[in-house]
Amino acid sequence: MPPLYQDPTAPTPSRVADLLSRMTLREKVGQLNQRMYGWNAYTRTPTGDFTLTEALDEETTRWQGLGALYGLMRADPWSGVTHDNGPDARTSADLADMVQRHVLAKSRLGIPALFVEEVPHGHMALDGTVFPVNLGIGATWNPDLYERAAAHAAAELRARGGHLALVSALDIARDPRWGRTEECFGEDPYLATRLTEALVHGMQGGQAPLKGGQFADDKAPVVLKHFAGQGATTGGRNSAETELGPRELHEIHLPAARAGVEAGAAAVMSAYNEVNGLPCTGNRPLLTGLLRETWGFDGLVMADGLAVDRLARIAGDTVTAGALALNAGVDMSLWDEGFTHLEAALERGLVTEAALDSAVSRVLSLKFRLGLFENPYTRRRPLPEGRVLSTELARASITLLRNDGVLPVRPDTRRIAVIGPHAATTTHQLGDYTAPQHEGVTVLDALRRLAPSATDIRHTRGCALTGDDRKDIPEAVATAAASDLAVLVLGGSSARTPDTEFDANGAALSTRDDMTCGEGADLASLRLGLAQHALLDAVLATGTPTAVVLVQGRPHAVPEADRAGAVLTAWYPGPWGGDAIAQVLLGHTAPQGRLPVSVPRSVAQLPVYYNHKETEYGGYVDERAEPLYSFGHGLAYTTFAYGTPRRDGDTVDVEVTNTGARQGRSVVQLYIRPLRTPVWPRTLELRAFQGVDLEPGETRTVSMHLGADQLKLVGADLEAFVPDEIEVRVAASARDALTAVPLIASVRA
Repeated sequence: MPPLYQDPTAPTPSRVADLLSRMTLREKVGQLNQRMYGWNAYTRTPTGDFTLTEALDEETTRWQGLGALYGLMRADPWSGVTHDNGPDARTSADLADMVQRHVLAKSRLGIPALFVEEVPHGHMALDGTVFPVNLGIGATWNPDLYERAAAHAAAELRARGGHLALVSALDIARDPRWGRTEECFGEDPYLATRLTEALVHGMQGGQAPLKGGQFADDKAPVVLKHFAGQGATTGGRNSAETELGPRELHEIHLPAARAGVEAGAAAVMSAYNEVNGLPCTGNRPLLTGLLRETWGFDGLVMADGLAVDRLARIAGDTVTAGALALNAGVDMSLWDEGFTHLEAALERGLVTEAALDSAVSRVLSLKFRLGLFENPYTRRRPLPEGRVLSTELARASITLLRNDGVLPVRPDTRRIAVIGPHAATTTHQLGDYTAPQHEGVTVLDALRRLAPSATDIRHTRGCALTGDDRKDIPEAVATAAASDLAVLVLGGSSARTPDTEFDANGAALSTRDDMTCGEGADLASLRLGLAQHALLDAVLATGTPTAVVLVQGRPHAVPEADRAGAVLTAWYPGPWGGDAIAQVLLGHTAPQGRLPVSVPRSVAQLPVYYNHKETEYGGYVDERAEPLYSFGHGLAYTTFAYGTPRRDGDTVDVEVTNTGARQGRSVVQLYIRPLRTPVWPRTLELRAFQGVDLEPGETRTVSMHLGADQLKLVGADLEAFVPDEIEVRVAASARDALTAVPLIASVRA
């Protein structure tokens, strides 16, 4: 009779307990370690086949198996994996199965390994579909669309042999100087909450995973990162300390995490920063007291890369650091030495075997829920085509900030000058955490293909993305002056190159060429490169009507662009973003995006997020205090009128009318303003939103749910409460909501 843990009909907890009872201490510790970089597990031969390395053999021999392997399919300049030496869509499943067979051969009990992959905006692997970055996802204000993208990414991951998806979702963008702003859904906790729920539902599927059941073959358990408060690092510097009070933490930085847990997220990743003086990875009140005991989370906690070893600064050595992390609530490390010493920590009395067993149980439970003991190998299926969905997301994210009638481009426009360092390259459209690409469409190529055949599309680069070399600006000026319209494509870039110097955790230590954003690329100023500003000034001085397109991973401060006829931000729209941008410019589709962050006039204004405390803020003597563009702002090629909101129970209704001559999409935003509360309130707080597509002259009633859960605030004791009375304000942006006619509502019976 086979052992209980091999019986697929037995309950998962019983199987876990049986397997755990048969494991040696070394085998248990091995399950908690994720020490190897996956690209060191194989080499590719000149014939295209793969061989496994001695390093993998040594690691699996050491641990009598393997708990997890990070980044087997990762490809980028840090890993050094390219199309010449790495696994692609055709070969990655074979490689994953080869590694798994090796692991199983080394495991006395036949315990398979978890293959952990980066899936920040699509699977970070050769031939993986790249979607717009999270900040662009936030700009869609469309959780349903994002859920489709998350489901697509999960299906790709599983079809290639991956199991566990690492996805940024919990960081809130409170300081755009931070290079990882692009990984945030925005500055608002409610918007991040809705999108985090969509991520979990799309990646993991329906109710079975939520209740601890099996994951479908095309679904992937998700690791939500980073927990918690990493978006509030001081000065916008990566991995810097936070100065968060408990109220700010609970009001702004925890709601998305709690929503992800309640949606059934399989795992979370502890952040690098500290909270209340305790590093998150060694923070028992956060990882055990709040996450597990208060919220009831029973999933896996993974440490961020080398975060356990950083604890040696306060623990004294890596053995004690590993013990500190395990006792705090970390179940699995990433690249650390500390967790390799857990046997020594047990011998020294720093950890108990019960604590070790609890962590191992959570790792094993996830493997059982994935069905890896029944079928440890890849269930091959055709990879879904992702270009159409990626382009749809890019279109939905493009946000029109200003327009005096320059856009959409008139069909009879004869000459268009396409200028700027982003106009003829896809490199700067991709964002950080992106594998090398074979495919893509530039703005220039898309305009040439989609514009009327009689339109003369002229191009000159004008300048580089960084630096102050202005030698090509005169040519750009001449091209613009001889055209009927100039499309000026400017912005930043998170493109890593082989020349980039990397830290041991993959963050950029020093950048080369054009990298101005991404992990490790923080900015003291939010300005573009000097030559880009000079190019902008010179093109605008020609008097040619100009549309400025900003391709960026953070909101740059470019108030001069307001002198252009139109300004839109495309964020990092992905490899096919050129198509999406051209379609919006030409009016083939209407702009749909709304700002997920406030856009500052200058870095000196920071912070400029909309949901600050409602105090009598003073202004500045030398500059206006409010942002250039507010959270929620976004124009269409038409206009809308909002009626007076009405409340009926838990529903708020408002009539929206398209008062213009073109079809368009409005995103109706519902904000609350607490009137009577035991703690000082914020000026406004987003609590609901709904997109609505309207034909010219069409009126539709938009209904939004506003239940008790959406009205909860954080009380004096950090417990949730519902205020007695609130104002409900429905508007098209946070700035408009300040002057919208309020609906006074009593919310407590």
